[in-house]
Amino acid sequence: MPRSDPRLLIVPGLHDSGPAHWQTWLHTLHPEALRVRQDDWSTPDLARWAERIGETLGDTPGPVVAVAHSFGCLALAQWLGWGEARIAAALLVAPADPERFGLQRRLHAAPLTPRTTLIASDTDPWMRAAEALRWARRWNAHYLNLGDAGHINAESGFGPLPLAAHWVQRQRQHHSRECRPARATVAEWSFAVY
Repeated sequence: MPRSDPRLLIVPGLHDSGPAHWQTWLHTLHPEALRVRQDDWSTPDLARWAERIGETLGDTPGPVVAVAHSFGCLALAQWLGWGEARIAAALLVAPADPERFGLQRRLHAAPLTPRTTLIASDTDPWMRAAEALRWARRWNAHYLNLGDAGHINAESGFGPLPLAAHWVQRQRQHHSRECRPARATVAEWSFAVY
């Protein structure tokens, strides 16, 4: 990974992402990635989980691209809502429904500042597609529905998820283009020579 590439941050959901999960597969592709580790993977505490994202980032300089799953999506949205500026782009895959946890009024529900993509499924037992679309609109996220894809986890057949790997690559390319120095015009170049 070139030094200028954004660092990858992986934000798992409840019970972590096991060895067969696409987030773990993605981590093997990017061993330098940061991965959020919760103290208690079975207790969905929004504030604590969001704080752990900040602890994981520590003093990591930006930019960062974040890839979250399920309850991890809610924690990441909350963390971003608190004003985190190092995250340049966020991928929210199969977010859990905040209403299931009584969080619909506490979860950050305004547009998120980084470029954000939300990936949902018509058959996700953790959030109906229509509700996922509503949250995508609240967060000003690009919305993609994979159709009959369950919770987009290992149990649904998603060990590898090339879509996530492609997204990370595209965000890094986008960052490289943004950071490329502007080309000097002929007039500026002529002036510099003389």
